[in-house]
Amino acid sequence: MRQIVLDTETTGLDPKLGHRVIEIAAVEIVDRRPTGNHFHRYVNPGRASDEGALEVHGLTEEFLRDKPKFSDVAREFLEFVSGAELIIHNSAFDCAFLDCELGLVDLKPITSHCAQIVDTLRMARDLHPGKKNNLNSLCERYLIDNSARTLHGALLDANLLAEVYLAMTRGQESLMIEAAPTPQAAAESRKAMGELKLIVLAATAEELAAHEQQLVDIDKASRGACLWVKLAAA
Repeated sequence: MRQIVLDTETTGLDPKLGHRVIEIAAVEIVDRRPTGNHFHRYVNPGRASDEGALEVHGLTEEFLRDKPKFSDVAREFLEFVSGAELIIHNSAFDCAFLDCELGLVDLKPITSHCAQIVDTLRMARDLHPGKKNNLNSLCERYLIDNSARTLHGALLDANLLAEVYLAMTRGQESLMIEAAPTPQAAAESRKAMGELKLIVLAATAEELAAHEQQLVDIDKASRGACLWVKLAAA
């Protein structure tokens, strides 16, 4: 499975108020392993950042002045994320900005280009209800070093989120491995099963009668909803 961990920085909080994307980063994961491939661009928004946003990311209008516009990098970005599952922290925020930017250059919304979107903020809230679930808190909870995060940066945050996501879903890795054994392991398993000498003990008449009575009792208590009784009668 190909997954892309995505993050953006923006001039403010609401694209409906004319705020724009100024940095975009996408980090690739394949089969739960970071590949080292990534997409990262600073973008000239053609406007200044709000004071509050500038304090968060530190990307000044002067720094961004010679950077490409979103229209210049849009297709390259879409080629990188195309067909992948996107992993985003608070996906509603980033997707709203991306959809706005894509719409300005007559391109379809981000959901039209990716397999699906996983919101790690919603995932974290389900796993840790009542606790802080911002990126810094999750890094601390999962013992991920975020000491370099003095300011928000899309590429740094995407890499940290990739580590957080893999930590939050670590149990799925073992399930995936168990569900897909190697051909050699499957062959060895079949051979071992073939060499087993299984002893089959048939139930006695008394045990069969007790089993039937148990089913009758379950069916009565469940008002006729006992699945085993229905299957036996089919």
